[in-house]
Formats: sequence, structure tokens, C-alpha cells
Amino acid sequence: MTTVDVLAIVAHRDDAELLCAGALIAASDRGHATGVLDLAAGEAGTRGSAALRGEEAARASQVMGLTVRETLGLPDAGLVNTPETRAAVARVLRRLTPRVVIAPALRGRHPDHHVAAALVRDACFVAGIAKVAPELPPHRPLKVLHALSYREHDEKPTFVVDITDQFERKLEAIRCYASQFDGLAQAGEVYPNGEPLYDIVRHQAAHYGSLIRTRYGEPYWTSETMRVDDVATLGVATF
Repeated sequence: MTTVDVLAIVAHRDDAELLCAGALIAASDRGHATGVLDLAAGEAGTRGSAALRGEEAARASQVMGLTVRETLGLPDAGLVNTPETRAAVARVLRRLTPRVVIAPALRGRHPDHHVAAALVRDACFVAGIAKVAPELPPHRPLKVLHALSYREHDEKPTFVVDITDQFERKLEAIRCYASQFDGLAQAGEVYPNGEPLYDIVRHQAAHYGSLIRTRYGEPYWTSETMRVDDVATLGVATF
């Protein structure tokens, strides 16, 4: 049975590429099994079609080195956080047994995005309750991370992942979605600033990289305080 160490659960095909592809690629580079669960197929998208976006997602998955990618088939532009949808996500969590789950930011411009964030967080909890979807053994991920890329007016990141060595592959994965992004200056949580979308992605990653003194970075938030065992090994220079 296929299992993963890190699983990104997002609303739509292309969200993982925009939000957390760098961290997924970095994890894969380190030998960890990675996966993506897209909650909806993208049938309500303004551009392209769900079938075309599925082909683009398959190409992007290869670029990112994913072990597995699945689509749950919940309604696009109609995601809800209910006992039924929580159980559906919990079943996937129990099959794939991730240690770490990456979810969207808790606030988002697209209704599906902030609903997905709450749904993922709640599903990770109920996946550990034996009587929810009892046909599979319980599994509760250790860590839930919220990807904050392009959400600078929300919470300050708990940490930033150095994706300097992975950024060009992240951008390649994003570019797989030509039907969604080519010629655009905004998409999803990427707000327009007059630049082409691909340039915004690069400049945002460069901004977050500068916060940790690297070329490119991806920001994440956790509700719990991060633990440090050895202060003598801390990175990021103060001066």
C-alpha cells in the first residue's frame, strides 16, 4: 500500500504548485515520499476544463517528484466542511498515513481555499477517531502546516523553507498549467501588481527567501509554537 511522509491537501489542481511545491520538492530531494490530494477537479474553472487540468496536474506531479496524487471529487466552487467531507478526507489520510499535512492558509480570497483549510485541519483530527470511517485504522498526522504564500496580510510565518535549489522546478510545475496561468497577472491567491503572474511568483519567493537570508523561500504557519533543541545551531543571522 502506498504511503507518504508529507501530504499537501488543497482545494484545486494547481493550488499545491503555487503554494507549496518548493517544500514538496525539497522533501522529495531528501528522500521523503510526498503526495497531493486535490479536493476538487476544477470543473468550475473559468479557463480550460477539468480534463485538461488533470493532464496538466499529471505533468506537474512528475516535475515535483510526487509519490502519489489523487482527486477527491468534491464540488468545485462548492466545498463545505461537514461530517461527510471530513470523513472522506480522513479515509485518504488513513490510507496514506502522512506524518505532515500541508493545508492552505486559514483565510483566503477564494471561498474554497479557506473552507479547505478548515476542512483539512478538522479532518486530520477526526482521522484519529476510531468510530469515524471505522473500516480503516485510525491515523492522525503529527503536524498540520498552513502555506502562506501570497498571504502577507495574514499571520506572520512561523518559519520559511529554503527552496533556493528547488525554485526553478517549482516554477516549471506551475508553468505546466498553461491553460490556467499563461498570459495572466493574477490567479487564486496571487494578487495582481502589474507584472506577469510567473514574475510575481518569483518575486514573492525571493521576498520570503530574503527573510531567512536565502535566494528563495516558502512561508508556513503553525498554531503551535515551534520547538528548538539546541540554540547553538540556530540559523539566520541577526546582523
